[in-house]
Amino acid sequence: MRKILVVGAGQSGLQLALGLQSHGYEVTLMSHRTADEIRSGRVMSTQCMFHTALQHERDLQLGFWESQAPRIEGLGVSVAAPGSWAQGPAQRAVDWVGRLDGYAQSVDQRLKMAGWMDAFAQRGGQLVIHGAAVGDLDYFSRAYDLVLVAAGKGELVSMFERDAVRSPFGAPQRALAVAYVHGLGPRPEHPDHDAVRCNLVPGVGELFVMPALTLSGRADILFWEGIPGGPLDVFDGVRDPAEHLALTLDLMERYTPWEYARATKVELTDAGGTLSGRYAPTVRKPVGRLPGGGLVLGVADVVVANDPITGQGANSAAKCAAAYLASILEHGDGAFDETWMQATFDRYWATARHAVKWTNAMLTPPPEHVLDLIGAAGHLQPAADRFANGFDDPADFEDFFYDPDRTGAYLASLS
Repeated sequence: MRKILVVGAGQSGLQLALGLQSHGYEVTLMSHRTADEIRSGRVMSTQCMFHTALQHERDLQLGFWESQAPRIEGLGVSVAAPGSWAQGPAQRAVDWVGRLDGYAQSVDQRLKMAGWMDAFAQRGGQLVIHGAAVGDLDYFSRAYDLVLVAAGKGELVSMFERDAVRSPFGAPQRALAVAYVHGLGPRPEHPDHDAVRCNLVPGVGELFVMPALTLSGRADILFWEGIPGGPLDVFDGVRDPAEHLALTLDLMERYTPWEYARATKVELTDAGGTLSGRYAPTVRKPVGRLPGGGLVLGVADVVVANDPITGQGANSAAKCAAAYLASILEHGDGAFDETWMQATFDRYWATARHAVKWTNAMLTPPPEHVLDLIGAAGHLQPAADRFANGFDDPADFEDFFYDPDRTGAYLASLS
């Protein structure tokens, strides 16, 4: 029986560990926190997962909360009229909703990761609570056939070299601020179904609003992405959750008043329901070299860390775990050498590159043809639907998003 160590208990690490476990591998999972510590801790992400990622979970029978979480059936885009907030609350220039072919869901990772960790242990997996350092992995690499590093923060990431060719940004492109709330009202225009709302404020940043399931039931996530140094970049140093929520709502009142109108009675889900920070989007080389000569393979955010502006983080993690699992199963008793590690990453990169390209494009001011596309989706429902479904399959943007001629031809085909 082959022995595999998975370091990191997030979406990718746990999905991989549980998947390998189900196929009879001897799996050790290393986490720096217990399940109870995760449940009682601070929120970790926004994690809206679309159809393909959810299907990877279903394939492993891990959709424990699917019947409870809100079914997100659409994705809406609103654009504030540039400069309209200078004299008062912003005005909307664009507002539409695209329908998703398959519903999306967001489950608070405190709930999901703790539940999956419990399931892994109950099924006989070896769970080690330890914050691993490079020196630890040097030792473990000699005891396991394969070591997978799925802990996307801290010292371990430094083992993986930044891929400068695939990483155009050397600094964070957004300041991030998240609040989980109860009490958000429905959108009056579309009260009959749940949708993620993407609110774009040109030159300022973005507000995402998404339905979710948290520890205390149905909730909504208010997520600001502010251009660094701009009016949304005000959350650094804010430690009080109530102050964080108050700031969130003040900014909504000015820059997205149509969302603020349904948020006047919200309250935080819990004391750990806020999060803020920033990081530079980065692609890294997939093979980490240990001081003693051993090799480890980076997983998901360790090797491909996107800004959350396009909601690809948890989706990419699930897709990475699925690709790696398939590669391990197909490899049988072969050696997990550097050639295999690179090929395994390349298999994942074949899909991840599309998420990276699209995410990086959305972090820069949109060119005129993209503005035309977003505007046209307001009266061309097929364009709205196709844009919405690109969140599930970013590869489709190659055919109608990046090139002005292709965008024009696509819009002309709908007229």
